[in-house]
Amino acid sequence: MTILNKARRLLVGEKLDPFDPKTRHNIALVAILAWIGLGADGLSSSCYGPEEAFLALGSHTDIALFLALATAATVFIIAASYNQVIDLFPSGGGGYKAATKLIGPRAGLISGSALIVDYVLTIAISVASGADALFSLLPHSLVGWKLATEALLVVTLLVLNLRGMKESIRVLAPIFLGFVVSHVALIVYGVSAHADAIGTLWPNSVAEAESLSRESGVMFVIALFLRAYSIGGGTYTGIEAVSNNINMLAEPRVKTGHYTMFYMAVSLALMAGGIILLYLLWDATPTPGQTLNAVTFRQIIGQVFGEGPTAGVVLAIVLLLEAGLLMVAANTGFLGGPAVLASMASDRWVPRQFRQLSNRMVTQNGVLLMGIAALVIVLATRGRVSLLVVLYSINVFITFTLTLFGLSRHWWTQRRYILRWRGPLLLSLLGLSVTAFMLAVIVVEKFLLGGWVTLVITGAVAALCIVVRRHYDEVRRLMQRIDQYAPRVTWIEDLPSPPLDPKGCTAIILVGANRGAGYRTLEWVLDKFPGKFRNFVFVAVGEVDRDAFDSERSLVALQARLQNSLAYFVGYCASRNLAAVSYESYGADPQSELFALVDHVFDEYPDSVCFASRIVFRSENLFTSLLHNQLPLAVQRHLHERSREMIVVPVKLTETDVRPSPPTRAPVH
Repeated sequence: MTILNKARRLLVGEKLDPFDPKTRHNIALVAILAWIGLGADGLSSSCYGPEEAFLALGSHTDIALFLALATAATVFIIAASYNQVIDLFPSGGGGYKAATKLIGPRAGLISGSALIVDYVLTIAISVASGADALFSLLPHSLVGWKLATEALLVVTLLVLNLRGMKESIRVLAPIFLGFVVSHVALIVYGVSAHADAIGTLWPNSVAEAESLSRESGVMFVIALFLRAYSIGGGTYTGIEAVSNNINMLAEPRVKTGHYTMFYMAVSLALMAGGIILLYLLWDATPTPGQTLNAVTFRQIIGQVFGEGPTAGVVLAIVLLLEAGLLMVAANTGFLGGPAVLASMASDRWVPRQFRQLSNRMVTQNGVLLMGIAALVIVLATRGRVSLLVVLYSINVFITFTLTLFGLSRHWWTQRRYILRWRGPLLLSLLGLSVTAFMLAVIVVEKFLLGGWVTLVITGAVAALCIVVRRHYDEVRRLMQRIDQYAPRVTWIEDLPSPPLDPKGCTAIILVGANRGAGYRTLEWVLDKFPGKFRNFVFVAVGEVDRDAFDSERSLVALQARLQNSLAYFVGYCASRNLAAVSYESYGADPQSELFALVDHVFDEYPDSVCFASRIVFRSENLFTSLLHNQLPLAVQRHLHERSREMIVVPVKLTETDVRPSPPTRAPVH
């Protein structure tokens, strides 16, 4: 093992066996861990969402009681609506899958593109906000290290997530639980300390609303409230994360997903609504250089511990936990973003490499993309939260709106086949009206301030996805025609193959599920080297990607497809009286598996030449290289380093070169 491999193994961890039942059990998340890993984004929004909403009321803060109740109710409405997504799509995909299946592929593309950008911004703004909170407690002379610290934090989270979802959550769990315990305690004490004022809140709020309506009109009151309500829309980000990652939850997945969503909804509603209530009860007023949370918590802690140093230490711990939770919230981007990319890769919107799993059963390429993109945004904006906030929270409401529109449409079209459709339809319509209104207000509020940048980036991502999809669709069409090139031969079942001669000249042919390319390679070998080879060894590796690892049934299907393909080639050789055998292997890293398998075959058949087909496009460029793996060339380099021979056979993908053969019947000997 090289030093590089040892370092990688130390950072990322030991290789996991995808076929070992313990692997799935060990990486699956129970509801509590899922709540920590996926609910942190929502809870972290209580550090800024309620404050934005409260300040939007201006001097009319008495009606904030209505705002607290509406915020808590909205959390439950969106969470309950997304429980339907969990029920309908238990294999994951969330808002992307819901929009794709319930509306159409283009709606899914918009939803998926919005989510990808949103998760990148989640990482960037959470790390930047956390660093701001951290450096506000440190001497001002150290502020020059803030940007470097943010970059280091992004890289640290990236490495943690390369080790696995559960590992990253376990490291960050104490911060999350510390935040929850401390803030619940502050809310409970803060409310109980002003218990005598609770009874007057409702009459005061109603009186303020009536007085304001007499002075400025009912429409002004409604507009003021709705604007504040929408400005605090960042409070609801992260609710969709559970449905995106339902495939990584412990069995029974749907039940675990519902429990996770319940924990998330209760904790977020309590936190966001409770903090707005604290602002109202403790008469919180903006203070330069401090958040409203800091102002309010300082008053509460001062009442409990007095004005001594103990109060300062406790406040510092609370604010540090807020900063820490923002780091945990950034981790949600590393969990949700790769899941969306994997789902989109399955539908050919993004390169198929994004559904590949690493040896740790992690969608490694998605994690790397999320981390690198977030790092670029942090450096480009220099970690300025004021700028990142403008870019943030638009996209999640695009996804919310599309998802809830799709659910409403689904329940309406299914009303003839489902008895209890009215309740889900009304819930979906209610959620749709809320999220669509918020989306409209947020876009109008933030568009000229810089929100247009988010929409442009999202549009660019969607446009790039369309280009990728068109390319893959064309390649798929041509590959299907190449498959037709392979004759639909018939042979006697279990036709015995001539005996193999391990010392004889052997052709090792790399094949896959695509029979046409493998058949072309075999025919090329027989045509160019007539009578040279005594043995034909067909080698194939099954790639355990996100789709295959999703369930044991998917793994069985993967094995069946590969074994059927190998049986085709061995059977065809037997029908032509050619000695043949097949070897197969499975793993998340197909390159390493193929290297090991080919080396093993060369050890058994020393006098061998390896052959593989490689797709050749009319114009080879960086784009085609990124969208297709270069596995044959990698194997060729590997074998040449060991002084072993390999020939790569080109398979051209053009209309003139793809000419299917008519069905034939191979001779039976």
